[in-house]
Amino acid sequence: MTSEKLIELIAKQFKKDPSTINEDTRIIEDLEADSLDIVEMLMTLEEDYGISIPDDEVQEIKTVGDVKKYI
Repeated sequence: MTSEKLIELIAKQFKKDPSTINEDTRIIEDLEADSLDIVEMLMTLEEDYGISIPDDEVQEIKTVGDVKKYI
């Protein structure tokens, strides 16, 4: 997955302008996500891309770039 496609997906999920998102964008602070938002985003990514992010590693995901590492 390209960074652009991931950013578009995340922008849609959080109802943000894609031009304001980059790999350094912080999910909680910059996208104003709460824990439910994060779970929904990760479930969508896991389902769409056939990946699995272990629960113990979810807490390590802080930025869009961190999400990209799992794709």
